[in-house]
Amino acid sequence: MTVGSIVPGISAKSYKNIVGANERIRLGVMGVNARGLALTKGFAEEKGFVVSHICDVDKRAMQKAVAEVTKIAGNKPETESDIRKLLTSKDFDALVVATPDHWHAPAAIMAMQAGKHVYLEKPTSHNPAENEILIKAAAKYNRLVQVGNQRRSWPNVINAMNEIKSGAIGNVNFAKSWYANNRPTIGIGKNIPVPEWLDWDLWQGPAPRVKNFKDNFLHYNWHWFWHWGTGEALNNGMHFVDLLRWGMELDYPTLVTSVGGRYRYQDDWETPDTQVITFQFGDKKSFTWESRSCNSNAVEGYAAGVLFYGDNGSLLISGGNEYKVFDLKNNLIKHVTSDMGFEERNLVNPTQNLDSYHFRNFYDGIKNGAVLNSDLVSATISTQLVQLGNIAQRVGRSLKIDPASGRIMNDRGANKLWGRTYEKGWELKL
Repeated sequence: MTVGSIVPGISAKSYKNIVGANERIRLGVMGVNARGLALTKGFAEEKGFVVSHICDVDKRAMQKAVAEVTKIAGNKPETESDIRKLLTSKDFDALVVATPDHWHAPAAIMAMQAGKHVYLEKPTSHNPAENEILIKAAAKYNRLVQVGNQRRSWPNVINAMNEIKSGAIGNVNFAKSWYANNRPTIGIGKNIPVPEWLDWDLWQGPAPRVKNFKDNFLHYNWHWFWHWGTGEALNNGMHFVDLLRWGMELDYPTLVTSVGGRYRYQDDWETPDTQVITFQFGDKKSFTWESRSCNSNAVEGYAAGVLFYGDNGSLLISGGNEYKVFDLKNNLIKHVTSDMGFEERNLVNPTQNLDSYHFRNFYDGIKNGAVLNSDLVSATISTQLVQLGNIAQRVGRSLKIDPASGRIMNDRGANKLWGRTYEKGWELKL
């Protein structure tokens, strides 16, 4: 039976949005340039979701996202540039947050206050203080938050973790993670008029105002400015530190050390382009994160990955949905691969086919009460570890950490970076 014979005049794409309408989750997406556009398209392709609302301060990005959803799913989403106005709508169920980092926690909290579930791109926050209020908000408003650590839902990564926990490589006391790329200079920015397509005030949102708009701020380079971004450590590092925590079953460390800096170019880039963070967990376990933003020489044959060292062997997970197991003589004894593609240095959408597993878990969490694979509490711990690494880097010394709370101990200077100031009227409130 064809679609046309069921509902005359309705296309196949449009019919997809009618079937089981009561079972479909209506989504608003905030931030649809680059990664946000990839998520928008991915959710539009999922049969359990309807992308019904688009929110962005870039008119061009918003128009492009609407066109993509219409092409993929057959429906034309409503648009709104101001998230505060969007969240007054009762016509959608959950908000996807794919904005710059300084907006992550504020947008998620606002969405929960409006009764929405949240799909929150990593990192969970711009600073550790925001993690604490996020947890309180989720509990107060009883909303689900799935964080975009999508590897938590990838089948072969789950299998690899099960192998580690079953003792396949013995006891794991040390592991490492890494990411390598060859990013160009961002140059020295020039003051220019704010583009007509951009609402600069709303883009800044909760962050204290930067009055002069420079030509090297948007769209990707905000990652490298402390005012809005969190550097390569949270841009890519959180994914892999999260895997280390998962495999070694660890939460907060006792000591965090970071070395590195902006080495390659003399430009406006503020965060490190080269960084090694070491996390010590008492006197029994440790792991490291290494990033090289301006030298893409691979580690263990991969531009990104994690490697667990056990007393009976090692297990390597690449950036994709595959893993290798080695014995103590470094002989490869198992290689589990996947036909599903992964593009190591794709800045926008390296895991398109695999993301569907994570989207489906979010759906099942809302509709069926399934346990989320990347729940907010776990994800804030992974976020906070790497944030602690950045704080150690910025103050130039190791940090002693309370392993029960994740808080910095006996360091007034470092604790000044625990939170941030907000633009008047944009303070985070429960």
